[in-house]
Amino acid sequence: MTDNQPVRRQFLGALGAGALLSSAGCLGAVSDVVQSPDEQRVLQLTLSHTDGPLRETYVTDLSQTRSELDEAAFEASLNGTEYTTQYRTPFGSAPEDPVYTRHNGTYYRLGAIVVDEVETTHPVLRLTEAAAIDETDGGDAPEAVSAEQLPEVDAVAVRVAQMATRARGTSGGVPWGLVQRGGYVYRTDEAVERSDLLSDDAAAFVDYRDRRYAVEITRETFYEPVYRATAEAVATAPEEMEAVLRAKFVDARFDREDRSSAAVDVVEQAAASEYTEAHPYSEAYRAVLRAIHERAYLDGNVAKDAGVEDGGRTMLRYDGGYYDYRLSFVTRSSADE
Repeated sequence: MTDNQPVRRQFLGALGAGALLSSAGCLGAVSDVVQSPDEQRVLQLTLSHTDGPLRETYVTDLSQTRSELDEAAFEASLNGTEYTTQYRTPFGSAPEDPVYTRHNGTYYRLGAIVVDEVETTHPVLRLTEAAAIDETDGGDAPEAVSAEQLPEVDAVAVRVAQMATRARGTSGGVPWGLVQRGGYVYRTDEAVERSDLLSDDAAAFVDYRDRRYAVEITRETFYEPVYRATAEAVATAPEEMEAVLRAKFVDARFDREDRSSAAVDVVEQAAASEYTEAHPYSEAYRAVLRAIHERAYLDGNVAKDAGVEDGGRTMLRYDGGYYDYRLSFVTRSSADE
């Protein structure tokens, strides 16, 4: 995978971090927000149906992945040959986010283990904000290049380094999967060769989104892990693979035969749109919260309960289907009732 194509999980991870902070803000504010007399804080449950079996989501066709190296890593692992990488894990896998594929009727879990460490040097781009572009129109203004005119590898580097620059001195964060050492790291020889900003005659300033930035390039030492690709057979039939994925990704199960009709109605309404109640909750809502293992919400004072945190995606098995579910506190006006 080239340096200007960060893996999908990094972007998703940046987006997911914003959602997590938003949700955490909801949880922490339960006891602290002052409500007007005509407002009421309610606990909202929403369900979003996932079409098809889990295999359609989690089993990957390696020929369709963004890196052409994934197929080579898989073939080597099957043949007992050691296949190693730096800078990225084979298959883009992670312990909490495994990759699965199917080959000749057998399903494999793809991963990586660290087998060595190497010392290497990489260029690091950092930006320092100089001025607004319309303030640099004088005759003595330094020569600058527009980020739009740079090769793609540099355009990506400027975009990422600018995130770090913008976050300095503010309360905002940055996507740390992309920002490294306060800027952008050119990690591959190919990226270095294609870069204009790393050349001897590179511009000292770059223009990006109506701002001018001073370019700082340093060459720094890194200690990189070396990953070895792994492929482990986990199933030989679609039904077996589905069971593996259920065990890995399904957090709770709700069987209508074992629940009251009122509790089933709660789940049905949450699946159709949303379901909300103010504390103290009805017995039906309490039964649903217990069924999905969210007991800390039962007393309505989540801010003081230990162990309540947003762990990302949560999945419910219901009526033979799969649903992503989410609990959040919202404020409802009495006029909406």
